[in-house]
Amino acid sequence: MMTTIESCGLRYVLASPAAISPPADFTDAHARQALSFHSTLPGYRPTSLVDLHQLASRWNIGNILVKNESSRFGLSAFKVLGGSYSVARMLCRRMGIEWEPVDFGTLKKELVRRQIGPLTLATATDGNHGRSVAWMAEQLGLDAVIYMPKGTVRSRVENIRRHGARVEVTDFNYDETVRLVWELANKNGWQVIQDTAWEGYTEIPLWVMQGYTTMSAEAIEQMAAVGMCPTHVFVQAGVGAFAAAMVANMANVFSESPPRFIVVEPTQAACMLASARAGDGRPRGVTGNLDTIMAGLACGEPSPLAWDILRKWCCCFIGCEDFVAANGMRILANPMGEDVAVEAGESGAVGIGLLDRLANHPDCSMLKKELELDSESTVLVFNTEGATDPVNYRDVVWYGKYNG
Repeated sequence: MMTTIESCGLRYVLASPAAISPPADFTDAHARQALSFHSTLPGYRPTSLVDLHQLASRWNIGNILVKNESSRFGLSAFKVLGGSYSVARMLCRRMGIEWEPVDFGTLKKELVRRQIGPLTLATATDGNHGRSVAWMAEQLGLDAVIYMPKGTVRSRVENIRRHGARVEVTDFNYDETVRLVWELANKNGWQVIQDTAWEGYTEIPLWVMQGYTTMSAEAIEQMAAVGMCPTHVFVQAGVGAFAAAMVANMANVFSESPPRFIVVEPTQAACMLASARAGDGRPRGVTGNLDTIMAGLACGEPSPLAWDILRKWCCCFIGCEDFVAANGMRILANPMGEDVAVEAGESGAVGIGLLDRLANHPDCSMLKKELELDSESTVLVFNTEGATDPVNYRDVVWYGKYNG
């Protein structure tokens, strides 16, 4: 049953994770393989794990840790991990090269590039995934065509064009734009690099998800270095690829005592929440304009690969109104005491915005209790993007836009 807390801007469904074996494609070995490849990319370094110690004390939570992806490869988002890894795996498959010895330098060799030949990468994106594909195409001398849904802000379009890609903004929402790209790619001989799956198209989305696990591998190592282990992990979901990758890898690593996994979405595009509410294990889509400031999460149709993982491992699915994400942006930008400030975009800040509601709003006390969130908890959240829409970022952080 779905519960709505109007005063907190939340809708949620509690779930009972199944006691099953962790997903076989997301072991620590898979994550290490992705990390090994990414470490060969130009400019690689682990992103920071920010310990918001004073905020945790203020909210009476044991520890609040933020994996901060706002500086990843200078692209302001984590998506490059999936885009680069999936393109590399795809190229090796095309050339008949064994994957494991391959690093970025191998793909840059002239002999390999001649073997690849002319190739156009294509994808649909709300912004960050398309930029990652365009960046990888730029690195390897490939062409890229990127299609974006209606309402896409100019800064996200221009960020992608700077990498030499052709960008088209459609008159459709995200899910319709994905279908358009698939149709055009089949007509024009383009290679689709999409972060969502559908029947007959699963291999590349799986590689995208495995690429994301570099982030969880880094975070796990960083937590271990300071003697911490997460009790709660908040993961944002659009089509669900990022959320499922984090959940699947951590379910493997912490198999003896897995943390509580909480999925966070915008209420205007809460397809995972709708799927959980249905209660039959099947994915459900939502329709309409999917109008939310959390553009990176504005997806109406779950990836079946992702949903199959999330439904088995997550204890709660929560839809948040836009003001929850906006509050998270302001909180991260204005830290307590000696805590470090974090630049977080709309989709990146929603986890902290939700945690604020749970920790501080009296109407959320029952949900907080259900989640066993207290002074003994170590909460891991992911800031998945920086200020990819600088104008809206300033309006939110400076001028209080979307103040709920």
